[in-house]
Amino acid sequence: MNKSCKLCWGISTLLLLVILAAGFVFVKGGKTHARADGRSAVLLTPAERVRVLGEMRTFLETVQTITEAIAENDMDTITKSASAVGMSLVKTENPAFMAKLPVELKKMGFATHQAFDDIAQAASVTENPTELVADLGNLMLNCTTCHASYRFDVEGRKNN
Repeated sequence: MNKSCKLCWGISTLLLLVILAAGFVFVKGGKTHARADGRSAVLLTPAERVRVLGEMRTFLETVQTITEAIAENDMDTITKSASAVGMSLVKTENPAFMAKLPVELKKMGFATHQAFDDIAQAASVTENPTELVADLGNLMLNCTTCHASYRFDVEGRKNN
């Protein structure tokens, strides 16, 4: 083998190791610690914490909008509002931020976004909005499980 081929193999091996390490960090998840209330604290920067809490408020506002739309038989509003917080939002997430989250939290987050997409899809094909109530209830299980399991603390700050 010539020197340039050895160099290519060396660079390729190094890149593969970097990709595998990054993948491990992404899948393994970030910094957490146990809290006295039994939840795991996920450590984030102040801006990341604000962003996560804002996303959760958006989820809750969307559930409220969908609930009202079910009562009003407004399938278009259900479809549009659920789609707005579906998996399309996940594609815009920063990988460095995602690496900070524990794998179970990531799974719950992805499942929640997918559940909104599923509700949007169901709303686009059904004429009976009450058929969506069970789907909405299942989606809310993700919310209550997340709130019972996690809290979001700021890195380096004493959080009580």
